[in-house]
Amino acid sequence: MQTTFTEEQLKDPGTARANEILRACVHCGFCTATCPTYQVLGDELDSPRGRIYLIKDMLENERVPDPSTVKHIDRCLSCLACMTTCPSGVHYMHLVDHARAYIEKHYDRPWGDRALRWLLARILPYPGRFRLALLGAKIGRPFARFLPDPRLRAMLEMAPRQIPPVSRNDDPQTFAAKGARKKRVALMTGCAQKALNTDINDATIRLLTRLGCEVVVARGAGCCGALTHHMGKTDESHASAARNIRAWGAEIDGKGLDAIVINTSGCGTTVKDYGHMFRNDPLAGEAARVAAMAMDISEVLMTLEMPEGADKGLIVAYHAACSLQHGQKIKTHPKTLLKRAGFRVAEPADSHLCCGSAGTYNLMQPEISKQLKARKVRTLEAVKPDLIAAGNIGCMMQIGSGTGVPVVHTVELLDWATGGPKPPALQEG
Repeated sequence: MQTTFTEEQLKDPGTARANEILRACVHCGFCTATCPTYQVLGDELDSPRGRIYLIKDMLENERVPDPSTVKHIDRCLSCLACMTTCPSGVHYMHLVDHARAYIEKHYDRPWGDRALRWLLARILPYPGRFRLALLGAKIGRPFARFLPDPRLRAMLEMAPRQIPPVSRNDDPQTFAAKGARKKRVALMTGCAQKALNTDINDATIRLLTRLGCEVVVARGAGCCGALTHHMGKTDESHASAARNIRAWGAEIDGKGLDAIVINTSGCGTTVKDYGHMFRNDPLAGEAARVAAMAMDISEVLMTLEMPEGADKGLIVAYHAACSLQHGQKIKTHPKTLLKRAGFRVAEPADSHLCCGSAGTYNLMQPEISKQLKARKVRTLEAVKPDLIAAGNIGCMMQIGSGTGVPVVHTVELLDWATGGPKPPALQEG
């Protein structure tokens, strides 16, 4: 694709990167075949190719974003299925992230939109605040139907039936390896996950220590910055990321780390991109070092000697989170590990398509999100599973709200198969 950015425009690192990405696009349209929003809405401007044209026009002309352009870019899930499909290697993630930062800076959103986005940015990355919000949503959920804004109804509906108690395992500390120590790793405990489901981090710690890892919860680490990053709130997202970089850097420089383990794939995709996010920042070197050490829990487990288990007689429908299969290009590890543990793994049709969670997407675009959820649930239930496994808390909440089949994190099943407790979701089921 030809571009006409001026030399002055290209002095901006974000614009220069956008120019590289735009020039790689040959507008072949392969991306439209795997774009969830294009399949649901059927509008070319709601496909990656259409959004690329909109972004190019907006950036080249340095124009104030118009409502139509903002609408179509807001509708993007950032599922990154287009990047898996693209034969030209177009790095759509960096392009749409830059476009969102540009929109955040230059577009005056309606008051209601600004208020909602401000609220989400001030609540979701902070577990304590999020717990209070979930409690309020749980109380207010019976009145959801009276709210005129579907986004507010979606916020009330997302509250789980039970809000788990705080897990002290998420506090800064070190968990000793069982037996001989093979690795020393830092566990990213996250933000929203600590409020929605404490079983995931607990299971991760049990499993890693059982397999010979010393697990560190670093002091000062918290939200990865993904939620605000995808809203275009660059200052806020970089502030969150910088805290993690410094916290993990202190552990690397102290007793050392073999890996930074992440069990929420949406966070993992962002942490692995810290090198790019901070490429023009004084923290560039430290950010690149942290990004290089970041690993999904499935990647770490593949390097450890996890024992093979007997057949459990349970069919597990594996949901591949977009951030894992498209963002991190991890497609086989979770399924390999589940099979090794003794589970019968079934993969649904159209497993490359998003479930509609996508960070805050299910709150900001509830109508589209619900259509994607319904389709995903249909394909998962079609394999007649005993349970559904996923590697991302957002997907688990989204799918769990649309099915009666128990939904658990992959690591909970692996922990159970190697001597840990039965996942609470299965006990309830």
